[in-house]
Amino acid sequence: MKCVLHCIFFLLLWITPNTRVCASHQGIPLSVVKLWASAFGGEIKSIAAKYSGSQLLQKKYKEFEQSVRVEEIDGIKLVKKLAGKMEQMFHKKAEAIKVTVFACFKQRVLLGLSYEYFNAVLINEMDEEGRSLELGGEFILQPNEHFNNLSVNLSLSVVQVPTNMYNKDSAIVNGVYWSEALNKVFVDNFKRDPSLIWQYFGSAKGFFRQYPGIKWTPDEHGVLEFDCRNRKWYIQAATSPKDVVILVDVSGSMKGLRLTIARQTVSSILDTLGDDDFFNIIAYNEELHYVEPCLNGTLVQADVTNKDHFRDRLDKLFAKGIGMLDMALTEAFELLSNFNETGRGSVCSQAIMLVTDGAVETYDAVFAQYNWPDRKVRVFPYLIGRESAFADNLKWMACANKGYFTQISTLADVQENVMEYLHVLSRPKVIDREHDMVWTEAYVDNTRPQAQKLEDAQGPVLMTTVAMPVFSTKNETRNKGILLGVVGTDVPVSEILKAIPKYKLGIHGYAFAITNNGYILTHPDLQPLYEEGKKRRKSSYSSVDLSEVEWEDKEDELRNAMVNRQTGSFSMKVKKTVDKGKRVLVLHNDYYYTDIKGTPFSLGVALSRGHGKYFFRGNLSVEEGLHDLEHPDVLLANEWTYCNTEEHPEHIFLSQIDAIKLYFNGEPHLKCDKDLIQEVLFDAVVTAPLEAYWTSLALNKSENSDKGVEVAYLGTRTGLSRINLFVMPDQLTNQDFLTGEDKEVVFSADHFPLWYKRAAEQVPGTFIYSLPFNTGSENKSVVLASSSIHLLDERESPIAAAVGIQMKLEFFQRKFWTASRQCAALDGKCSISCDNDEISCYLIDNNGFIIVAEDLSLTGVFFGEAEGAVMSKLVSMGSFKRYYCTSHSLFWPLLSMYFIHLLIYSFMHAFVCLFLSFQHLLSLLISFICFHRFLVEFNLYSWWHSDLTIKAQRGGKTMLVPCDKEYPAFVSERTIKETVGNIDCESCVKSFVIQQIPSSNLFMVVIDNTCDCSDFGPVTMDPIEIMYILNKKTFQKDRRRPDTCHPFHHEENSMECGGSVGLTPSLTSTVLIVLIVTIFPR
Repeated sequence: MKCVLHCIFFLLLWITPNTRVCASHQGIPLSVVKLWASAFGGEIKSIAAKYSGSQLLQKKYKEFEQSVRVEEIDGIKLVKKLAGKMEQMFHKKAEAIKVTVFACFKQRVLLGLSYEYFNAVLINEMDEEGRSLELGGEFILQPNEHFNNLSVNLSLSVVQVPTNMYNKDSAIVNGVYWSEALNKVFVDNFKRDPSLIWQYFGSAKGFFRQYPGIKWTPDEHGVLEFDCRNRKWYIQAATSPKDVVILVDVSGSMKGLRLTIARQTVSSILDTLGDDDFFNIIAYNEELHYVEPCLNGTLVQADVTNKDHFRDRLDKLFAKGIGMLDMALTEAFELLSNFNETGRGSVCSQAIMLVTDGAVETYDAVFAQYNWPDRKVRVFPYLIGRESAFADNLKWMACANKGYFTQISTLADVQENVMEYLHVLSRPKVIDREHDMVWTEAYVDNTRPQAQKLEDAQGPVLMTTVAMPVFSTKNETRNKGILLGVVGTDVPVSEILKAIPKYKLGIHGYAFAITNNGYILTHPDLQPLYEEGKKRRKSSYSSVDLSEVEWEDKEDELRNAMVNRQTGSFSMKVKKTVDKGKRVLVLHNDYYYTDIKGTPFSLGVALSRGHGKYFFRGNLSVEEGLHDLEHPDVLLANEWTYCNTEEHPEHIFLSQIDAIKLYFNGEPHLKCDKDLIQEVLFDAVVTAPLEAYWTSLALNKSENSDKGVEVAYLGTRTGLSRINLFVMPDQLTNQDFLTGEDKEVVFSADHFPLWYKRAAEQVPGTFIYSLPFNTGSENKSVVLASSSIHLLDERESPIAAAVGIQMKLEFFQRKFWTASRQCAALDGKCSISCDNDEISCYLIDNNGFIIVAEDLSLTGVFFGEAEGAVMSKLVSMGSFKRYYCTSHSLFWPLLSMYFIHLLIYSFMHAFVCLFLSFQHLLSLLISFICFHRFLVEFNLYSWWHSDLTIKAQRGGKTMLVPCDKEYPAFVSERTIKETVGNIDCESCVKSFVIQQIPSSNLFMVVIDNTCDCSDFGPVTMDPIEIMYILNKKTFQKDRRRPDTCHPFHHEENSMECGGSVGLTPSLTSTVLIVLIVTIFPR
């Protein structure tokens, strides 16, 4: 009986609050909110449809429905066609390089040509008496549009010499002399292919000849850091891929300046490694110390991030004890051998770089065991300091192992001496006379003056470089393998994009290309990052892996197929962030890919399912189309190529519309995309009536009397735009919209405008409303409304165009508050009103951003930050979905994750002994934690149980890695039109109503203010750092090695080893014995 009473008591307690919920619920009648939403929706749609002309444009396209042909896009056929176009473009660049290389050979024989030496720093400089400086002189520079309006000389090249080199050194002067003939070659190349930009020759002696000529300016200290020989294009062209182990002596004798020079030497060696190379650094005294303990027993790819990390670790080295070089050499040889057997490295050249102040013996026993007789591992000793007591031993090591010995006495000696090893590694390639063409991945070279000036003006400029080695062809020096230098030319990524017809890829479609290493050459997501509304450069634009942007491909199926140069297709659902990462579009993409022949690149095309898989062709007379194309309100996409105006000088200053007219007038030298211009003429005719329609609205003074609607605009699938102002330009609230200041809202080379893309995902006939997330709060005072125009009634119909308007936020808000004061009561007395203090009214969009609120400071704020309890409930009820978009590129690139474990290891090691006694207790505590999301994302349990007392070992040790961040984004569920909810707070129940605004992406939210739910806290869009338990082996991404490899050659003169001239007789005899053993092994 007592049990029954208890049950009745708790039942009454349970019923009581729900009775209050009903009473509260009656305070926000759903019917009233629905009335408000309906009234506002009808009013705002009427305004948007009227001023945008959406119904008129839809009608016009319907009138032409019978004259258009809808085609489904064949993805494989499309990607092969685009790859063919890129192949032709790349081939033209490669041909220019080959011509330059041939000219270098020819000029090495022909002497006595005219000679002038224009030093890039000294040109147009005067001394105190007003005279031109030596190696300077007057050098005419004029701004040139093709070179981004930089001041250049199209007739002559200039020569840059690094600051640490004497610009009148005989070797440099001789090299500059014979390379002078390249001026004419550069000019002729540019005439044949006017799309060429910078052409250059990087000499093995260190000077850099660049065309067109441009002024170079040292930094504030008078220093030019640029040395062409440590640019990636030079390194890739000059040498074959290599695996390198760097041994650094940290014994007690290396203290002070010697250790400083050693660090700089290692850093300079790292500068000479490229993306096809692998390396590790081992410091030694009585023990071995991997500079990065996490990478014990393996090599890592020499990408920019890994090299920078190892540089930082060099500062942690300190000298003490005795140097055990035999132990270090043994470790290096075993490491190279074991890593080579895995097949993960370069599988080509191998080298040991030894940075030390001496060696007490030659350690021939180690070399005999690991390297003789084949001598497949070259040894390059760098003697640090002025003393030469042990120099002979180091010289012997170099000569006996096909390496090169140098002595580095001061910091100023480092750069030149390090470069010597590149000449040795290039010998086999030179002797084979192999002109391997190399292409780099996309990168930003901000060390050259043109890159610095362009970055200041328009942000980082991405480019790839095609390069080829130049070597001596004299038979008498053949076995020395003399490398003269490398020729190259830059290809901006923007030019690659011109080969991609964006109109054939659809609204969300895009093309992308990757290298043999899986690194991105071009991808629309490889863009400048934003921080507090301003652009900032990523730490490195190079070495960005495809998996960092197509991150939903968890198994790397797409990436690996492209790396292996396959042709095929792949599908997956993706989440694409837009509007500076604040919104997300959920799409289903089909990917098609193939290789670009003659290059290390593969091309991919992504097409979104639905409307993105269809294309239509219209058919109208050229005369009719040209007439409407010339209307003053017509604009064509600035970055799209309707006609190529860059191939001939007489076309350079033509606008695209003028070029189209000239093309139809029979200009034979003008190449145009016939399909694109046919379709843009069709769109010009169909959209022409809107010009007169908008003009009539603007002239009618009774319409838009309060000037709430400021701009009407449209865009079509062919990049055609029309814009009409209903107010004077100086009266525009947001004057930056559609001007190109924000590239996300205009047609660009790789994407449709944001308003176009978002409208395409709305139900046909509806409008999508939003506040622009621009820099500066003043731009939040407008609302944009846009709608898509479908060609057919079917759901998968191609989208022909999109229209929209810009209106004042104040005008938009006034319409909302007016609608929210309506009621259906016969006596006119409303039961509730948004004016009441008991309720709060909001208007939010489908991504949860507030457009209208009583508190104006909340405009543009995420709804969860203002009403955390309600937003949490909406998510839990399914009214809004929370998506997480992972960002690798904003944190650490996945390929460079090895070393992150050390961050945790270093922090924990000092405290692990203290914590071990509490481990069991905390493990029990963790098992009771119920925040599943936290455990998944931080993986605290696995983190605690990782064995932090054991140093990294060989093989695939598991490590903890904070590798990326998740950025939450919210999207409303389309099928849920209205929701009534109740939230149990600490001492009350909070009720709310959410109602969709008809024909829009907007929702009206009405919330009971009488219940305080502030204990819930806000729901934010702050990123979440994710911790994974990862295995070291999983970091070895698939890569395709270069097609050629030249590790050694039997004709190579290995006695050219840097110190052979100074060898003592006894050491000379020993080296000869080694060579005999090598040639006649037992």
